[in-house]
This record gives sequence, C-alpha cells and structure tokens, in this order.
Amino acid sequence: MGEWWREFAGLVLPVACRGCGRPRTELCAACGSALSGREPCRVRPSPEPPGLPVVHAVAPYENAVRALLLAHKERGALALAGPLGDALAAAVRAGPGWSGQGGPLLLVPVPSARRSTAARGHDPVRRLARAATAALRRSGTPARVLPVLRQRRRVADQAGLRAAERRANLAGALEAVPGAERLLAVGRVVLVDDLLTTGATLAEAARAVGPALPRAGAFPPPRAVVVAASPSAFGINRN
Repeated sequence: MGEWWREFAGLVLPVACRGCGRPRTELCAACGSALSGREPCRVRPSPEPPGLPVVHAVAPYENAVRALLLAHKERGALALAGPLGDALAAAVRAGPGWSGQGGPLLLVPVPSARRSTAARGHDPVRRLARAATAALRRSGTPARVLPVLRQRRRVADQAGLRAAERRANLAGALEAVPGAERLLAVGRVVLVDDLLTTGATLAEAARAVGPALPRAGAFPPPRAVVVAASPSAFGINRN
C-alpha cells in the first residue's frame, strides 16, 4: 500500500526536481546530466579494504547526485529508479567483460537490513538492480537480477564509523542463500550497490558470494558497480 500511494501521489501532487528543487519535473535536465553526462570510471577508496573487487562508479557523491540517491532511498521517489538504473547500467558497460561470450550478466544486489526495508517500504538497491537490468536488456545485453545474498546477523548503523570500524562491523554479516551455487553457475557476477564510501560493504559482499561462485577459470572474478562514490575515491581512475 505504501509503495502504491507514493506512486499515485507523484501523479496528482505538485512535483519538483529531486536534485535541485526546480518545479514541474522530478528530474531536470541539469541534474539528469549529473548522472549521464560523464564517463563511468574505476573508483578506489583509501584505504582500500582487503577483498574489494574492481568497482566502477558514475559520479561523485555530492550535490545533485547525492540528493537524487537520498530521495530515492529515503523519501520514496521511486520514479528515480529509472535514471539511476540507467546510470548503473552505464557503470556495468564501463567495466571489463560486460559483453561478448560468457553467459549473462548476473547482477547481485547488496541486501538491505530487514528493518531498513520495512521502514522505507522498499529495497532501494534491489530496485536499482532491476532497473539497470532492464536497461542492459534494452541494449541487447543478457542480464538478470539474482538476490542471492542475505544478512546473517544484525549490524550497527554505519553512520559515523571510520573505515576500520565499518570493516569490523560488517565482517561475516552476509551470506549466500542455499542454492546460490546453481544460480551463479551460468554467468558473470556483478555486485550492485548505490554508493561506495569506504568499500567495506562491497568487500563483505564479495567475500560472502565467493564460496558460491563457479570453479576458478569458468568466469572472470566478480566486479562491482555503484551509482556514486566518495569524491576522494575518484583519485585513482584505472580501467
């Protein structure tokens, strides 16, 4: 009911750009270009946590991009899933091994805590993964969403924690669901999140999915994509 009401309200109530507040549009051209106007690139936090896969991002987490991600995640601006998903799809295409042979792309979203999903009324990362998958399919790239990770224990709120504290907070927090080995045996794994700050979440996701991956050499190692990353993570842009 909550999700339906937000979508209905967006049709009948006055709207403003979620990035800058410009009236009569939920996403103005200027804020849209913040998502689509630059080439996605590899990002690396400093310090880089052990086990972090190769990560590609579209834009720094600041200004309009920050406002758009927060509006989608925390304020129920579900219509933003389309353009944010397009941005994620662009990050997928920027990385190695996204086209050609080797089976479909398997987009594995980082799971949200149950309490967070309940409070928001939706799982924002899974929604963005679905939107990115749709964009990839429209361009002729076989892709599917596989939510094969789940939380195995509760974690503390990450806000205010330093990099080492985040790694400790998340260590062993995720696991692959039963049967993940069979589901992941048919393609190339791309971990999906909306934001990279310290990299601790994606490093934990890579660790958790590791035991369920096919034997060595069957497919390239998992990589990851996000919409945005901390501005400092753009300091090293190696493809």
